[in-house]
Amino acid sequence: MKTYITSEHQQAAVAALKRLVAHPSNLEAAAPGAPFGKPIRAALDEMMALCSELGFKTYTDPDGNYGYAEVGSGDKIFGIIGHVDVVPAGDVADWSTDPFNATVKDGVIYGRGVQDDKGPSVAALYAVKALMDAGVTFKERIRFIFGTDEETLWRGIKVYQEKEAPITHGIAPDSEFPVTYAEKGLQQSYFVGPGTSDFTLKMTNAFNAVPAKASYNGPKLAEVKQALSDFGFAFETSDDGITVTGKSVHAMLAPTGTNAVLRLAMALDKVFPDGPMSLIGQCFKEDATGVNLLGNVEDEASGHLTINISNIEVSEKETRMQVDMRIPVTVDHDQLIDQLSQRIAEYGYQYEDFDYLAPLYVPTDSDLVQKLMATYRDVTGDTTEPQVSGGATYARTMNQCVAFGAMLPGVPDYMHQVDEQWELDKMFKAMTIYAEAIKRLTTE
Repeated sequence: MKTYITSEHQQAAVAALKRLVAHPSNLEAAAPGAPFGKPIRAALDEMMALCSELGFKTYTDPDGNYGYAEVGSGDKIFGIIGHVDVVPAGDVADWSTDPFNATVKDGVIYGRGVQDDKGPSVAALYAVKALMDAGVTFKERIRFIFGTDEETLWRGIKVYQEKEAPITHGIAPDSEFPVTYAEKGLQQSYFVGPGTSDFTLKMTNAFNAVPAKASYNGPKLAEVKQALSDFGFAFETSDDGITVTGKSVHAMLAPTGTNAVLRLAMALDKVFPDGPMSLIGQCFKEDATGVNLLGNVEDEASGHLTINISNIEVSEKETRMQVDMRIPVTVDHDQLIDQLSQRIAEYGYQYEDFDYLAPLYVPTDSDLVQKLMATYRDVTGDTTEPQVSGGATYARTMNQCVAFGAMLPGVPDYMHQVDEQWELDKMFKAMTIYAEAIKRLTTE
């Protein structure tokens, strides 16, 4: 098997990734030509400039919703779908490096977006560049499509779908190897219930990450501390009150994290009983599988439901909880929501929809999955089976598209976490896999 990736391609990819990480491209207020904030638009422009330098034809939506870069010719389009936005870095003081100044130490690159999704997008981009440099002739167009608010509401990619021709087939380098042929349904919602005059909470956390910190500096602080201690929950004390500490993971892996918001809510329910925190303290507790709330919700194809309550805001007027659910692919969505609505109503809450993404399913015997799996196994020797994910990638928005890489099995998941990082040798291996897979899918 020919190796297309050279050391020059590897080093150029690292340099390109540093350029992209330098843009703190998380959601901000809209501006002209920047519907999701100027930093995201700047990252999109940087990506388009990079693609142009590499010899791709580029197009940027004038309104700033998306961009794409293309090489090759023909009626068919092989899409490679990524995104330039990232989740916020959180408290920069918690990082060992500047999250927006990508740093290489001991063969590892650190920075917000190196795993999700700037690093994987760059790996795929330079895989195609290596094929171009080797003189490979593509029998169809290879189109890199870059969305701009994947971490929030996917509005940019929806505009792409409205304006542009559909792809024929494709991949989203925004998950794990080998192939993710199915993705659970993604439901984001709010539970809205009664307020209280006993205390207030005001937090800002992403839907799709388990929160590692939750702060409180309100009435009965000593009692709240004692409640946390009684539960055995870790917290830190400062002049600004207390901060409950946990472990942040992506919401799709919520059962493996430690949710600081839920732990604070349980303590508050103990100190202020029969209040708005009773839904957490008496029912939900720390159960990220939803069993306490809904019973056992799972299927053979995709496993168990996961549910993440990442944010709670409390005022005299209302209590609002921010909820992320990953729903097994064969579970009836509407029936589940009806059941959930009835359950939380027992605690005075109403269900409020925010956003829903239907599940993805591409059969494992499809030509796309078969070729991707064969390539992966030929390059790595790994016989891992194709998989189902609780994550949501842009693959589900496109025709005949699956998530493919870029994280190899065994690579620690740092997506959405402090000190996000990627070992460079694993990045370079991903580039090799992408080059061979794209060659097989677009030249044979």
